[in-house]
Amino acid sequence: MPVATMPPHRHDLFASARSGGLRRVAQRVLILVAAAAVGAGLLTAPAHAAPTVDEIEAQIDKKWEQLEPTIEQYNKVRAQLKVNRQKSANLQKKIEPLALQSELALNRVGDLASRYYISGPSHDIGALLVSAKPDTLTEQLTILDRLASQERKEVEGVLAVRAKYDGEKQKLDALIVTQTKQQNELAAKKKQIDAEIKQLEASMPKTTVKTAACPTINGVVSAAARTAIKTACGKVGKPYVWGATGPNSFDCSGLTQYAYKAAGIYLTHHTGDQWNEGKAISRGDARPGDLVFFFSGLSHVGLYLGNNTMVHAPRAGKPVQVSSINTMPVAGFRRPG
Repeated sequence: MPVATMPPHRHDLFASARSGGLRRVAQRVLILVAAAAVGAGLLTAPAHAAPTVDEIEAQIDKKWEQLEPTIEQYNKVRAQLKVNRQKSANLQKKIEPLALQSELALNRVGDLASRYYISGPSHDIGALLVSAKPDTLTEQLTILDRLASQERKEVEGVLAVRAKYDGEKQKLDALIVTQTKQQNELAAKKKQIDAEIKQLEASMPKTTVKTAACPTINGVVSAAARTAIKTACGKVGKPYVWGATGPNSFDCSGLTQYAYKAAGIYLTHHTGDQWNEGKAISRGDARPGDLVFFFSGLSHVGLYLGNNTMVHAPRAGKPVQVSSINTMPVAGFRRPG
């Protein structure tokens, strides 16, 4: 029995359709596999670690490099503006009496002219006018000019001085306008950089530091400060020994030196040097890990823990311990590193 065969063109169409169907199936499979991989986290974009405290501090330092010249230029312009405004005010005070003086002199000349032309001249002036052919207007004005010469000189002198002051004041007022504009521009620039710094400070990552001997710290703590805190707190109970730098006994600057040495930061074994080796920090900006110094002579130092507490080596007879910073007069804070 003969086997039915498919015409060649029908065979090609069937093969093409089957091949297209297989491709579509394969595409669907790939889509499903990709979706599953994304769901499993296999194809997610690589995660970027959040910036550390030290990295944000470096950004803040760069912003401060821009801010400090702006602040100093602002201070310079503001100081100049204050001086120039005072100069302008002083010139104005000098101009006012001169203006009044010239006005009074002009009034005297005007009164003389009015009396002459309205009431007629006095006997003296009449005699002068008769001998000088008073019918001529020019001669009458000449007589008036001579009679008013003193007033005219006075007016001219006053006006000359006032013109001088007016000229100086105009220059000062123009300078004040320019400096006021500069001050406003610098203030706007300062405000912008301040806002950027505050934004960076607000992005500081918060850290929890737990140690057996010290209170738990929740706040902004750099990696170096965290190491120093853990190291110093690990020495609570160790005896105070004058000149000792650990590991089993310490004096005050010996403890802070030892703590930061563990973090890779070298401090001199002397409170005065440690004061100069750190960045000045206000009490309001102090963070855990900063050094806190006491007395006007900087004779004592401790490692600040926040909330007005510190870990320190107090004195002979008292071991390394945690205590309040308010028991001694605080001289200031410094941030190592």
